[in-house]
Amino acid sequence: MSEILTVSGLDCFYGEVQVLHGLELALRRGEVLCLTGRNGAGKTTTLKAIMGLVRPRAGSIRMGGVELADLPAHEVPKQGIGYVPQGRRLFAEMTVRENLEIGLNTRKKGADTLESVLDLFPLLRERLKQQSGTLSGGEQQMLAMARALCLEPEILLLDEPTEGLMPSMIQKIRETVLALRRRGVSTILVEQRAEAVLALADRVTFVENGHCRETVGIAELKADPSALRRYVGIG
Repeated sequence: MSEILTVSGLDCFYGEVQVLHGLELALRRGEVLCLTGRNGAGKTTTLKAIMGLVRPRAGSIRMGGVELADLPAHEVPKQGIGYVPQGRRLFAEMTVRENLEIGLNTRKKGADTLESVLDLFPLLRERLKQQSGTLSGGEQQMLAMARALCLEPEILLLDEPTEGLMPSMIQKIRETVLALRRRGVSTILVEQRAEAVLALADRVTFVENGHCRETVGIAELKADPSALRRYVGIG
């Protein structure tokens, strides 16, 4: 299977503190790749570096023939990368529709794209005029994902999307990720819950102290979950 995104030799810092050390990562077309590891391992920083929100001091982030590390942050989504950060970051005073239109405008998408996205999240169709800040936590997570999908991304980055949600909402998020895979979207999912990792991922990359230590296929991990214990402390 061909790779749609490759990260190689990535060094990232916060001030003088190095967080990523020569990090290597490859996302294949149409797969769900889960990044997991303990808190502070560098998972979120990896996503931020891909999005241009943390500038690497060394290394490469390539999508096709484009070096993403050379682009300003506002140009990265235009390459077809949607990002749902931890904490969602919605415009709370705006309506659901207005938040979605921000996503649509990023790559000049229109009504057909909006309809396709709302087909994935029918609940939002009923809430288009509602102020985003009045939605429940799970509904806000759906809106954050929907806004990212309004780009019609080839790649979707999800940072702890099920954190703090009720089981019914967690199941809906999982179903959406799997539906996107069927549509051909490639996803990098940061997740610490073992059950979510095992239910969603095609491959799992374990991040420790700013390094990608190993990448394991999901069948292999289910047969031998020792890596979950080693790098995450669960399993």
